[in-house]
Amino acid sequence: MTDLGPVAWPPSPIRTTRLVLRVPEARDRAAFVELLASPEVHAYLGGPRPRADLERELPEVPERWPGSFVVDLDGAMIGQILLRRATRHLRPTAVGKADLGYLFLPRAWGFGYAAEACEAALGWFDGALPGEPVVLTTQTANAASMRLATKLGFAEVERFRAWEAEQWLGLRSGVGRRG
Repeated sequence: MTDLGPVAWPPSPIRTTRLVLRVPEARDRAAFVELLASPEVHAYLGGPRPRADLERELPEVPERWPGSFVVDLDGAMIGQILLRRATRHLRPTAVGKADLGYLFLPRAWGFGYAAEACEAALGWFDGALPGEPVVLTTQTANAASMRLATKLGFAEVERFRAWEAEQWLGLRSGVGRRG
C-alpha cells in the first residue's frame, strides 16, 4: 500500500453531523495503542498487536500520510479511516485502486459512526480524485463490515480465500458519486 498520489494533504478537518475527520495528533497515541491492541477490533484482521510492542514502537505523533484520518467524537479519537493505493494485493482487480479500511474502538460500535465517517472520507476522496474507483476487502464472517460495504455502495467483485478465511472484495465506482 502506498499514498494516493497528487492530493492536497492535509485537508481541512472534515465535519459531519457528529464527527470530525482529521490528521493524527500526539493526543491520539493512547487511542491508537488501544485500537491496534484490541482483540475485538482485530478479530477479523489476523489478531491484535501486543500492547507492549505498540507502546515501544508507536511514534509520539502517529504517522500523518495522505488518506489516514482520525475519527474524532467530541474531541476524542474513536477510530481511523484509511484510504491507500493498493500497489500490491492478493486480487489483480484491486491493484492500483484506492483501498478503504476502517477501524473503530469497540465502545463506538453500533452507533453508525463507521458509516458516517466512511461516507465523509469517500466524499473527500471523490472531490480529491474524481472518478477513481475504490476497493474494500473484508472477511465474509464479519457481518457488520459486509453490511457497511453494501451501504457505502460497494458491489461484490469476487470472493476468495486468504488468511484461512473467506474474503469479500467489493468495488465502488467513483463515477458520478457524491460522498
